[in-house]
Amino acid sequence: MTVGIVGLGLIGGSLAKAFKEAGHTVYACNRTKAVEDVAVAAGGIDAPLSKENIEQCEFIHLSLYPDASIAWLAENGPFIDKNTIVIDECGTKRKICAACFELADRYGFTFVGGHPMAGTHFSGFRYSRATMFSNATMILVPKDRQDFLLIERVTSSLTPLGLKRIVTTDPENHDRMIAYTSQLAHVVSSAYIKSPSAQEHKGYSAGSFRDLTRVAWLNEKMWTELFIENGDFLAAEIDLVIENLKAYSDAIKSADAERLESLLREGRIAKERSESQ
Repeated sequence: MTVGIVGLGLIGGSLAKAFKEAGHTVYACNRTKAVEDVAVAAGGIDAPLSKENIEQCEFIHLSLYPDASIAWLAENGPFIDKNTIVIDECGTKRKICAACFELADRYGFTFVGGHPMAGTHFSGFRYSRATMFSNATMILVPKDRQDFLLIERVTSSLTPLGLKRIVTTDPENHDRMIAYTSQLAHVVSSAYIKSPSAQEHKGYSAGSFRDLTRVAWLNEKMWTELFIENGDFLAAEIDLVIENLKAYSDAIKSADAERLESLLREGRIAKERSESQ
């Protein structure tokens, strides 16, 4: 299998290493040529991805921010073979799927939205690893969810990643769920760590503090683009959290133990239900 990777950051670099270690041919490009040179020297890719070898790729993975991914595909779409499947790894799906489904129709190749549920707070090729996606979930967003042959082909191509689960959905549902399961967690973590008490936490913190603040260490440029693109769903989730927090604050300020206990019980039961799904 010959795979093209666009973007050699944490995700793109990890994809390249996983496919290369599995014995596949990997061509990749990056905005900074020095990263391409490092990837070749490290054995992470076979050669830079170019207009000369792009048509050899059976699969191309877009591992850039949404706007950059769309721009790259618009520029390079005419050179992609009609049997090629292009998959993106962006954190939101409505905008990129709308644009890239249209580009795929225009130039004759196939586009499938993708989102690997994996990563770390570090960024860049140097932190990428072939095992990044081991036991992770990959979300696929095909144009036609009933195109089982396409989904099977894509799923088979992802075998080297060691995924545990493949989930298929539509762009709207993907963005609605990701607003809650991923984006909201980053917003809450970022807001929480801004308390002056955070600078005095040593000796007073343990697992709860580490868990809640871990994703405050983020790439603000990337997350800003994703948050704004998904602003309708994300803002609704933030408003709901604020409403819920206000209920806890009111119960504590009024020393209403019965109300506070009820709120905490509701939270525990909600957690139990979410784990049983």
